[in-house]
Amino acid sequence: MEKSKQKTFLVISALGEDQPGIVNQISKTVLEHGCNIEDSRMTVLGGEFAAILLVEGKWNTLAKIENALPELERQLGMTIISKRTGERATGRPLLPYAVDVVSMDHPGIVNNLAGFFSDRKINIEDMATSTYAAAHTGTTMFSVHMTVGIPADMHIAGLREEFMDYCDGLNLDAVLEPIKG
Repeated sequence: MEKSKQKTFLVISALGEDQPGIVNQISKTVLEHGCNIEDSRMTVLGGEFAAILLVEGKWNTLAKIENALPELERQLGMTIISKRTGERATGRPLLPYAVDVVSMDHPGIVNNLAGFFSDRKINIEDMATSTYAAAHTGTTMFSVHMTVGIPADMHIAGLREEFMDYCDGLNLDAVLEPIKG
C-alpha cells in the first residue's frame, strides 16, 4: 500500500488599496504556476483590500509563485507576504461549533470573547466581525461570527451554560451551536 504524500502549501497574505482586478491577478498568478487555491478569505476593509490564501502545489511550483510575488506586489501596489506550511495537525478530536454574538458596539467585545475561549483551551478557527446601524434607532451595533473547535471530551452543556452566563454578564446576545454538515 502506497503511503499518501503530504500536501505542501503556501499561505499568501496581500494588503493594498482596493481596486478592480486584484482577485483576477492573484488567482491568475496561482493558476499560471500550476497551483490551486484551496482556501481563501478576501474582503474590503475601509479603502483597503485584504486577502489571505492557502495555495496548494508541489514544492517547485510553490517556489515559482514565491519568486513571482515581488513583481505581483509591484504591479498591484500591494504588500504581499508568504509563508510555507504543511497540512494541519489533527491532534485531539474537535467538534466544530458556531458562535454568533450581537451587541451595541463598544471596545473589548472581541477581546472578551477571545479570553473566554482561550482560558478554556478552545481554539478560534475563523472569525468575522462587522458593525451596522440598528433598524429604527440607528444605534451602532457589533456582530461577531466565529467557528471554534471544542475538544470532544468537553462537557458541551456545561460550556454552553457558562458561555451564555458570561455573555449575559457583558450584555451580549449570544448563540453557541454545533455546525451541521
